[in-house]
Amino acid sequence: MSISSRFSVGIHILTLIEINKTGINSSEFLASSVNTNPAVIRKIIGMLKNAGLVNVRPGIAGAQLAKELSEISLLDVYKAVNVVADKELFSVHDNPSPDCPVGRNIQDAVIPIFSIAQTAMEKALSNVTIEDVVKDIIDKEKIK
Repeated sequence: MSISSRFSVGIHILTLIEINKTGINSSEFLASSVNTNPAVIRKIIGMLKNAGLVNVRPGIAGAQLAKELSEISLLDVYKAVNVVADKELFSVHDNPSPDCPVGRNIQDAVIPIFSIAQTAMEKALSNVTIEDVVKDIIDKEKIK
């Protein structure tokens, strides 16, 4: 299983809103870039709005960033789009056999390791901002 694509779509939406800041960032426009249905975009924009990352106005097409690019980390996006519940990136199978030494101990052996791994990943995401993503795309495309 992989992390929900809502994460990468959320990053895509925020990045495109910035790069197209002089245009109208309607769900149809954003969906054309993501190559998905506008309803998917509206759902994710709603999540980003609830997290305070974008502003939208009812009845008016377009979304705008609610914070400076440098203030929006990838961890903010990850949390906004409910990729996984807190400390649940890795799941451990339920009900291993208590009659087996591995079954009796596997959860206690791997859960701390999984927790450390998730914490490390979240720390890495907190060190990258939407500004970093925008700059990378601008550099690649030579956008002014």
